[in-house]
Amino acid sequence: MSALRLSLPYHHQRMPTELHRADYIVSSNVARTLQVCRQAVLDARRAIAWLAAQGYERIGILGTSLGSCLALLTAAHEPLIRAEALNHISPYFADVVWRGLSTEHVRKGLDGHIELDVLRELWKPISPRWYLDRLRDRHTLLLYAKYDLTFPVDLSEDLVRQFRALNVPHEVTVLPCGHYSTGKTPFKYWDGWVLTRFLKRTLCASGG
Repeated sequence: MSALRLSLPYHHQRMPTELHRADYIVSSNVARTLQVCRQAVLDARRAIAWLAAQGYERIGILGTSLGSCLALLTAAHEPLIRAEALNHISPYFADVVWRGLSTEHVRKGLDGHIELDVLRELWKPISPRWYLDRLRDRHTLLLYAKYDLTFPVDLSEDLVRQFRALNVPHEVTVLPCGHYSTGKTPFKYWDGWVLTRFLKRTLCASGG
């Protein structure tokens, strides 16, 4: 398989010099978080359009953590995507930020200013839950970690239940590790094997 790797807004070479981590893409600035996530989806769609212009016909997308949310949003809006591999999942953007270990600093900035139910409503446009009906003609892999403290496991299980309840085609894999230990030996090899095997199998089966 050929692959095109994208840097999200405020990541890697796109990070302003005053930052040490990509704080602007998910922050207590509710409107900016919406805007930056929208920018990430637009970036991905433009990259996919470029791939199609080069002659690629069987296009899939893979995203991890925040990237899995953005990959699903991209697949929901981009008809050229045939398969999506989502690595760490949740139906709601707000709940991960509110409860996740890695976003405690964001939660502190929100405390006393907004309640979870209001935040969940405001961040509906970047929450996977509201786009599942658009994925019926795609191949979807839902992968989560059993001991994840960044994407709480009950949220991952909730998204799987919603896929099932809506009869949206999908496959599920659960790894016996945590969020960041997914990137450690031996789990990184297991994770990579599951993700690439799924994309290879589903994209080859789709013809073209």
